[in-house]
Amino acid sequence: MRKLFTSESVSEGHPDKVCDQISDAVLDAHLALDPNAHVACETLVTTNFCLLAGEVTAEGDVDYSQIAADTVKDIGYTLPEIGFHYEKNDYEIKLHSQSANINNGVSSNEGAGDQGMMFGYACNETKALMPYPIHLSHRLLERLSLARRSGEIEWARPDAKSQVTVEYENGKPVAITDILMSVHHARGIDIDSMKEEIKQKVITPLLDDFVPYLEWSGKFTYNPAGDFFIGGPDGDTGLTGRKIIVDTYGGMGRHGGGAFSGKDSTKVDRSAAYMARYIAKNIVASGVADRCEIQLAYAIGQPEPVSVRVDTFGTEKVGNVSDIEKAVIDIFPLKPYEIITSLGLRKPIFRKTASFGHFGRIPGEDGSFSWEKTDKAEELASRLLK
Repeated sequence: MRKLFTSESVSEGHPDKVCDQISDAVLDAHLALDPNAHVACETLVTTNFCLLAGEVTAEGDVDYSQIAADTVKDIGYTLPEIGFHYEKNDYEIKLHSQSANINNGVSSNEGAGDQGMMFGYACNETKALMPYPIHLSHRLLERLSLARRSGEIEWARPDAKSQVTVEYENGKPVAITDILMSVHHARGIDIDSMKEEIKQKVITPLLDDFVPYLEWSGKFTYNPAGDFFIGGPDGDTGLTGRKIIVDTYGGMGRHGGGAFSGKDSTKVDRSAAYMARYIAKNIVASGVADRCEIQLAYAIGQPEPVSVRVDTFGTEKVGNVSDIEKAVIDIFPLKPYEIITSLGLRKPIFRKTASFGHFGRIPGEDGSFSWEKTDKAEELASRLLK
């Protein structure tokens, strides 16, 4: 049986991603001064305007307007003709302290910052143990970003989208049927010449290097609506947390609904989603299953998870999935503050998560992206694959 699956990604200059990066830059600034900071920062951007709102309880003073402007500049909104400019924007700050009720419940009990359910997913379609469509969508925009920043593609501007459709046969990816890209560009550039340059400098080199390689049909749609010289927050309003499917698994697997960016890790929307990915990735890396989805659920102010669920979609190599669940509970820390400690989530590492996906990235030497490590795979295999 053959079926198609499509996922999309957006670049660091997309309006919603601008907001995610500003919110996480604020979080990082506070964590650099106070590792125990409680932060929930939301950002809105539109033409030459940026609003920060939310709650912060932390030691140390932070210049929010400067952080926002520096982030906008780093993304690349520096050209005078673009209607969103790091120096010309108005920055309005509406941040206040966290609710004492919530703060007391979280701090005194070392409990979850809110109720809710979080999901993590992994599969063996790619070396990163990510679904192929979202992983390739992210990598296309990463390569475009490098080409834009280096000057290799001079006409490209920060805003862009990608979309990849993959054909599956009996649950396994067998071909790339469609690639779609929309790229914010300078005025007066011919669409056909842009399309060819993107194909030659972004798509072809990436597919040549991408592992595992799938045959591409050659179908490539570029800027289907026509000109895209009005882009970024000048073309569309952006908000923190509106790209949660882009942030996770591209629609492959469930989502609990909570956004990540701007939230410190006492908010289980973020930390438990990272732990769920860590668990799922280690299960797949161990060979215990080809696909795995983890659900964790919490009650506000309480440290113990309400529920832990493992789904391996019939790909498990053990007789009973309940054995995997027992191993997960025994091996992985699941209380919020234990998650924070084990994954090193009090460090200022979050700005870099806010574009090109929170998952499927390589863990750095500084400990960032620790949830992408597979250091528990051997223990899982020795316990479950007897």
